[in-house]
Amino acid sequence: MNPALTDRKQGIVSSDASWAILMASSTREVFQRMVGIDVDHVTHPTTSPSGSVSALVGMAGALSSIVRVRCTPEIARRIATKMLGGAAGPETSAWADAIGEIANMVAGNFKSKITELTDGCVLSVPTIVTGEDYEVHQIGRGQRIEVCLDYEGQPVWVTMDISD
Repeated sequence: MNPALTDRKQGIVSSDASWAILMASSTREVFQRMVGIDVDHVTHPTTSPSGSVSALVGMAGALSSIVRVRCTPEIARRIATKMLGGAAGPETSAWADAIGEIANMVAGNFKSKITELTDGCVLSVPTIVTGEDYEVHQIGRGQRIEVCLDYEGQPVWVTMDISD
């Protein structure tokens, strides 16, 4: 266990500068495996996070955080179509399930990259949020890691809000 990452007294893992890179890597791996698409990490996005479809997965234990994958409904439909083997026009429930599964897989893949989180942290069931204009606010202090990826010319945002 890396003492620089873990508060030995409480068993809480602290983030470091590499986590944004690990989150981008995790997301790329999930999209390659589950959707069959290579997504590119946008290191300097020109827009702020947007999109009216979000999937949230909580992490609890050695880390308390929420991982959110956010995109447009069109991107969510295209992801679902590819995940379902090209079935045209998936229903809302299908693309909501697909984006929820992507968020779950991203959180799990990220968790597996940090030794202290592998067994010391559990994931919640994904929650889907739809709506144009919203913001997630943490109670108390915390840290936010935001990663933007290019999916067929459109942004997909992955955000991790970590509670202190």
